[in-house]
Amino acid sequence: MFFAPSFAPRALLRAALVVLLPFAAAGSAMGQGRTGQLPDFTELYQREGPAVVSIDVTQKPSRQRSPDISEDDPFYEFFRRFGQIPRQGPGGQERQFETQSTGSGFIVSSDGYVVTNAHVVDDASEVTVHLSDKREFVAKVIGNDRRTDVALLKIAARDLPRVTIGDPDKLKVGEWVVAIGKPFGLDNTMTAGIVSAKGRDLPQENLVPFIQTDVAINPGNSGGPLFNMRGEVVGINSLIYSRTGGYMGLAFAVPIDVAMNAVNQLKEKGRVTRGRIGVQIQEVSKETAAAFGLKQAAGALINGVEKNGPAARAGVEVGDIILKVDGRDVATSNDLPRIITAVHPGTKVNLTLWRKGAQKDLAVTVAELKDDAAASPGRAKPAPKAKAKPNRMGLVLSDLTGEQRSELDLKSGGVLVEDVVGVVRGNVQPGDVVLSIVQNGQMAEAKSAAQVNEYLARLDHGASVTLQLRRGDSQFFATVKLGNGDAQ
Repeated sequence: MFFAPSFAPRALLRAALVVLLPFAAAGSAMGQGRTGQLPDFTELYQREGPAVVSIDVTQKPSRQRSPDISEDDPFYEFFRRFGQIPRQGPGGQERQFETQSTGSGFIVSSDGYVVTNAHVVDDASEVTVHLSDKREFVAKVIGNDRRTDVALLKIAARDLPRVTIGDPDKLKVGEWVVAIGKPFGLDNTMTAGIVSAKGRDLPQENLVPFIQTDVAINPGNSGGPLFNMRGEVVGINSLIYSRTGGYMGLAFAVPIDVAMNAVNQLKEKGRVTRGRIGVQIQEVSKETAAAFGLKQAAGALINGVEKNGPAARAGVEVGDIILKVDGRDVATSNDLPRIITAVHPGTKVNLTLWRKGAQKDLAVTVAELKDDAAASPGRAKPAPKAKAKPNRMGLVLSDLTGEQRSELDLKSGGVLVEDVVGVVRGNVQPGDVVLSIVQNGQMAEAKSAAQVNEYLARLDHGASVTLQLRRGDSQFFATVKLGNGDAQ
């Protein structure tokens, strides 16, 4: 599971300490270190440590109902110690509780601007920033951006030490990096490791190409800087993968260029605006690329175009594959939202598309991304009637009724998948609607169940076919190999 390692209650300092074997550092190698020697981090710590801050946060009171437990109950003292039972008043009474947590941050300007994670200061009623010279300041939250997990704070101080911003694009896998933060409430703790991977895509986080490291990151490290060996900040430590809530060797940092784009907008206008072009996309697999006549699996496949949206007005169609934006390669589908959201709304960009076996350029004016989510209609329900036989793909297909077609807003075509029989290798489920069949770069509308079944019957055993499917309010392309169903 992925955790945001920010919560570090002060009580943890009284927990049992683990005694570790001493670590013997070899020599006094500086920077990346000579062959056979480990790097020396002492100079980096002395130079950059003063610009790292620790953050104490008091969250807004939340209403919580205490359990109705008698004082004679053996569990009464347990619940009372952990704040679940009020010290005064009858059990079962509603009370308000404040919670406290700690995090980390770093100074980006000498006049008091501090960067941390958005989740560190979520619902904060008071934020206190502690400097390495023991000074304390109550900070103002200038703004936060939850999409990138970045927050900007301001403290009333001058002539502060500040970090140097680096270039995460120049990071290499295997390169040494270090973190300075406040794990478990222990101020100015440095940990070191290497870059394990770059451009990691995490669930629900498609706007951030995370830097993965094996640097020890624990509760309280959230919001702290990730340094390269030149002492430049290349990321903000934000997430860990853990089954226990503690460090397990998988840590993730927001690249500093992504973070600073949000920081600059928060500083200028208190919020972050992002671009959008109004398309739904999916990854281009090897099989999908072959179906569309593309030599290699790259780009973002358009499986839905918003009606009257920017892309629709520019002429973008379902089945197009976006290969470039203003000359910048779209290697994977996740690259497209990262590129487009970084574009200022109102800007015109050039899309290089793959359509019907040839490249095509279209100019699209980027609109502003809103957070409002559209309601999701349900899948089409099969009409009660005699069940059809499965085709050679193992799919039981039927024609849509007029009512179903109206519900799905389809003027013509569309074939309902009533059932999936046998082992079908592909993302097809009962209730899906087949909109079209793709092969050799061409899309043929699925007009009837008989037409689709006849088309599949003409293909060789073991051949692959790509279907455009509708599921709820989403459209996507799925590649399925023939001959995997029970019925042949």
